[in-house]
Amino acid sequence: MNEYLKVIRHHYADFSGRARRREYWMFTLFNLIITFVLGFVDGMLGLGSDDLSLGVLSGIYTLAVLIPGLALTARRLHDTGRSGWWQLLSLIPLVGGIVVLVFVVSDSDAQTNRWGPNPKGVSGSAAFGVQG
Repeated sequence: MNEYLKVIRHHYADFSGRARRREYWMFTLFNLIITFVLGFVDGMLGLGSDDLSLGVLSGIYTLAVLIPGLALTARRLHDTGRSGWWQLLSLIPLVGGIVVLVFVVSDSDAQTNRWGPNPKGVSGSAAFGVQG
């Protein structure tokens, strides 16, 4: 839950820097749980729409986390050495989403890259047990 709150409180619209896999996936997990619960509440209260399959509470929440989700994905892509603009591939049906998924699952760029130092705090040689 701390990773989720960190994204919402401290990195709401921060598209710079890098984000670890843990931060990305914990945010995603709690985002899915909250979306599911709000969808259930929308259904129980009759706030859902058959046309949009999205309720009032779910819709408001989705709008509230849209910017932090995009910013976090951009920072996660930065961590793998890619520009945040790569998330536009998600607009390509099926294939684009799979490509972006592969990118965000990829391990961090071990060295400092143009978006900053490795958030894991280890250099490439130290990560592999090489002493220098």
